Amino acid sequence: MTTLWTLWWAWGALALVLAIIEVLIPGFIFLGFAIGAAGVAMLMLLSLSVGLPLLLLIFAVLSLVAWLVLRRIFALPQGQVKTFSHDIND
Repeated sequence: MTTLWTLWWAWGALALVLAIIEVLIPGFIFLGFAIGAAGVAMLMLLSLSVGLPLLLLIFAVLSLVAWLVLRRIFALPQGQVKTFSHDIND
């Protein structure tokens, strides 16, 4: 009997669900987790056979790295705040 976390498609499905949540609730939070889950799915597809603690560690590290990269790419320059000078209803 195989457990769910050892199946590559379960991690792929998790990545897809997290990407959909990111579309519904934008903020680049869930996208980092989705990239981490997709990375674990790719590793599982390449026959990575590890236990659950190491698998969760790989997921956490990949998610953190993805989030830091996304933050560096999409963040405003240091010290800037996004402000709006006009309202759409005016």
